Amino acid sequence: MTSGKIMASMLVLVALLAGVAAWYLQVYGFYDEVDEITGAADIMVTRPDGTTHPVAVAGFRAIDATSSPIRYRACMTLDPAAVADAAPYPAATPLNGPGWFQCYSAKALTLDLEAGHARAILGQSEVRPDVDRVLIVYPDGRAFAWHQLNDKTPARGVMD
Repeated sequence: MTSGKIMASMLVLVALLAGVAAWYLQVYGFYDEVDEITGAADIMVTRPDGTTHPVAVAGFRAIDATSSPIRYRACMTLDPAAVADAAPYPAATPLNGPGWFQCYSAKALTLDLEAGHARAILGQSEVRPDVDRVLIVYPDGRAFAWHQLNDKTPARGVMD
C-alpha cells in the first residue's frame, strides 16, 4: 500500500466517524428525560387575560435538552375542562422530535390541528427568552407540548 492510499483511507475513516458522531449527538446525545414529578408540576396554562394556573396532568413523559430552548417535547393526559378557559395559540406549529420518542408525532399533531380534532393553547409565554410553551389538547384529554419560538422580539442583527 502506498502512503497516498493510507492517507486517503484515514481521511475517509475520520470523516465517517465524525458523521456518525454528529448524527448520534443530534438524535440521542443531547436529550435528557424530564423528571415525571417536577415536569408534570411545571405544566401551566395561560388564560386570555395573561394569568397562568397550574394544570394537573397524568402519564407525563417529556424530553428536553440544554443545547437548545426548543427541544422540549411532552406527552400527557389532563382534564379538558381544566383548560377550557385557556388562551388559544393560533400560530401553533408542532416541531419534529426524535424518532425514538414515540409518544410524540409532529406530523399527526399538525394534521389533527388542521382538521380541527384538537386545539392549540398557550401553556406558558416566555418559558425561555423568545420561546413559548404550546400545548395541543384533544377532547379525550390527551395533550402534547413543545417549545416554539415567538415573534415578540424584533429581528436582531449580527452585531447586537
